[in-house]
Amino acid sequence: MPRRLPPFHYGWVIVLAGALTLFACLGLARFAFGMLLPAMRTGLGLAYDQMGLVSTGNFAGYLAAVALAPLLIRRLRPRATIVAGLLLIAACMLALGRCHGFLPVLALYTVVGVGSGLANIPVMVLVSHWFRRERRGRAAGLMVTGNGLAIIFAGALVPVLNRGLGGDGWRTSWLVLGLISLGIAIAAAFLLRNDPAELGLEPLGDRRPIPPEQIPAKESPDEARTLIQLGVLYLIFGATYMVYGTFIVTTMVEDFGFSEARAGMFWSWVGFFGLFSGVVFGGLSDRIGRKGGLMTVFAVQTLAYLLAGSGFGTAALLASVVLYGIAAFAIPTIMAAAIGDYLGLSRAAAAFSIVTFFFAAGQTVGPGAAGVIAEGSGSFASSYLVAAALTGIGAVLAGTLPRPPGGS
Repeated sequence: MPRRLPPFHYGWVIVLAGALTLFACLGLARFAFGMLLPAMRTGLGLAYDQMGLVSTGNFAGYLAAVALAPLLIRRLRPRATIVAGLLLIAACMLALGRCHGFLPVLALYTVVGVGSGLANIPVMVLVSHWFRRERRGRAAGLMVTGNGLAIIFAGALVPVLNRGLGGDGWRTSWLVLGLISLGIAIAAAFLLRNDPAELGLEPLGDRRPIPPEQIPAKESPDEARTLIQLGVLYLIFGATYMVYGTFIVTTMVEDFGFSEARAGMFWSWVGFFGLFSGVVFGGLSDRIGRKGGLMTVFAVQTLAYLLAGSGFGTAALLASVVLYGIAAFAIPTIMAAAIGDYLGLSRAAAAFSIVTFFFAAGQTVGPGAAGVIAEGSGSFASSYLVAAALTGIGAVLAGTLPRPPGGS
């Protein structure tokens, strides 16, 4: 009996499944942590530097997954690798709800990082398999709306549970997040496909091929340099955006005197504006090129971090939250599209793993260093200003990227 397909290209089902995957593997597993952190700090008696170490442990796990991902993607294919990562996340989240000390939290959240990497890397690689060049930015942007939806969800759920359950509210939050992640793992297993050929389809987009003379027959020194340059840009992004994502709620509560509910509302705004982040900047990069898109995003992030560290009061903090949300998920969106543009489909998985290794290294160092600085200074303001300096460098470095073969 012939396989029945939906009345639209199955690539859009892949986008939906990818958005659900990112909802769990990054949105819940990573960004919800910042919302849970103030209550966990109180309940477990964590110091600032311990908070930073827990976050760093997660990113160290992610870094390990980056090293494993190319091998697993080749042996298991993307679909199975993604589902395995989601199941690992779900199991560890359920266990986090039962923890009573720093070391178990550190160990489990490190393994959550492994699961996040195993799910995130192959799902972003699928963009290059299912969409041709002129659709990749938009498709990746739609996928990363899952992150924004998860932030909105966590920003609303966690304060409600903490108010209703008191000191143990964060435990119930982890249990709920774990069950949701388990459900998403099951959905991903049913919906994801490794490539269009499995369904007798071609990638979605313009079928006109890139002229052969514009496609390198093998990796060139210029390609290698471009890959390293993209990696450094991703490292800067990784070293900065999770400092903000991990500690801004704590800053609101402890430095600005916000209630947890009000901080949760502000954090939900990050999620709301993040819904448009990937779509807007991914589509923009389809039109003006990946270089221009990256420069624009880094400039917006620089302003967001400057405002967060400025000490100018609640209005500046609000503007910072809006700017951070607008740009929060744009870099991964553009990076997924850029890898396909610069390296081609045959090398996309390996190349994306390489640049993600840079990204993971950056985010492994960033929150831990920020926690140490905050423990010494008593606030995270200096850390936000350092992040602004780094993203400013990123904007300049992005401006030196070459044109991709056959593109802009």
